[in-house]
Amino acid sequence: MLAADVEAVLEANQAFYDAFEARDIDAMSELWEHSDRVICTHPGWSPLRGWGAIAGSWFGLFGNTEHLQFIVTNARAEIDRDIAWVVCDENILGGASSGTVAALNLFSRRPGGRWFMIGHHGSPIVG
Repeated sequence: MLAADVEAVLEANQAFYDAFEARDIDAMSELWEHSDRVICTHPGWSPLRGWGAIAGSWFGLFGNTEHLQFIVTNARAEIDRDIAWVVCDENILGGASSGTVAALNLFSRRPGGRWFMIGHHGSPIVG
């Protein structure tokens, strides 16, 4: 596993949280692969499959008036050929949504070397 590849995956992972925190639908759209194979499970939600359903969830979440700040810790990337995953903790600050979420983020490397998100799963850490 090349250090440059790990760094690129971790940068893509951070870009996801930057887009989420900024409520930037264009930046979020740029990060995700636009296909039927993508999947997203927000904490407490049923899995969403396909870019259309996932994009709709971001529109809804970004329309919320509550501002969320993400402090990502314990991020670790693993890569197997053109698939990568990052396990991390999302430390969320912002009103009723404050808390820590364990996250698994999946990425696929496309031609040209760019990493696109193909999966996100967040689960609240209780206790």
